[in-house]
Amino acid sequence: MTRATLALEDGSWFQGESVGAEGDTGGEVVFNTSMTGYQEVLTDPSYAGQIVTMTCPEIGNYGVCDDDVESRALQVAGFVVREASSIASNWRATGTLRDYLSSHGIVAIADIDTRALTRALRSDGVMRGVITTTGADPEQAVERARALAPMEGADLVTQVTCPAAFDWPPEAGAPGTAAAEAFGVPPVRRAARPLKVAAYDFGMKWNILRRLQAHGCEVRVFPATAPASELLAVDPDGIFLSNGPGDPAPLDYAVKNVEALVAAEVPTFGICLGHQVLGLALGGTTYKLKFGHRGANHPVKHLATDKIEITSQNHGFAIDPESLPSDVTVTHLNLYDGTVEGLRHTSRPAFAVQYHPEASPGPHDADYLFTLFVDAMEERR
Repeated sequence: MTRATLALEDGSWFQGESVGAEGDTGGEVVFNTSMTGYQEVLTDPSYAGQIVTMTCPEIGNYGVCDDDVESRALQVAGFVVREASSIASNWRATGTLRDYLSSHGIVAIADIDTRALTRALRSDGVMRGVITTTGADPEQAVERARALAPMEGADLVTQVTCPAAFDWPPEAGAPGTAAAEAFGVPPVRRAARPLKVAAYDFGMKWNILRRLQAHGCEVRVFPATAPASELLAVDPDGIFLSNGPGDPAPLDYAVKNVEALVAAEVPTFGICLGHQVLGLALGGTTYKLKFGHRGANHPVKHLATDKIEITSQNHGFAIDPESLPSDVTVTHLNLYDGTVEGLRHTSRPAFAVQYHPEASPGPHDADYLFTLFVDAMEERR
């Protein structure tokens, strides 16, 4: 058994067992409260630059499956669990979590007190950290954690966006497409002919594309730095702004492009980082949360209906409601801390939510938002 150490910038450290690749890694240490969906978490580009701690005590018992990936690669900087199952008890499994982490070069640690770690992150806020399996002195690992660049001001989108534009649906048999039909939300098939969506890939999860497809959309996905004119050139029925990692504040290029798209009055829908970018484009500002919202069980109130949605979330920044101009309305609020979870423009067809209605992993309460997007596109058509 190879020993591993997790060191935090506050001077604390945890020693446990290596359950992934050998080596060193660093990033912002965060926690996720989901009980399942660890493979979707590992492959979510929104986690780029972060070491993810799972609060559920046992992770990996149902193994991994090729159809459950959410992007082209594993995206986390590192992984922390209380116990990593050494077996995969699931008829769909194609391997174990431990082998999956090792084969994809993800440094991971198990057999530590994740409850104590999570309590520290909740009390003091997320911290920079280092996982090492090289036997380095813990004090040296702490200093390396302190030397890491903070998440504030970090543009990680350019590291995870697609290198060139591509179309969805993909070719038959592409990884991850079968899962939506066999285990996802049933297709909706609304439009008489496919609606054309131009989407910015800020770090997009594939289940967003699967849900747009299920609602009768064909999607052209563009790199995050593509000018707005390229998206408008395909004459889209709607614009989609995806999730993604890092701080939204330094994404000047994205904000400028979204400003132009909103001005063109093409129906626009944003999720997570796309929500934050839209908020900035509409005149708002963002700020960093103490420990963020990450998990598949977060309650959100829809203000128009007073209904409560149980949502999937993954973000460390939020929109400041006091910064929003009078023509932007807050539509959803987080019931844990009252932060903004949704907004819309009062005179232009642009809206967004901070949480993940595509729910992979997570509940399906918010899938109606794709229907609202389709309705807006059909009305414009």
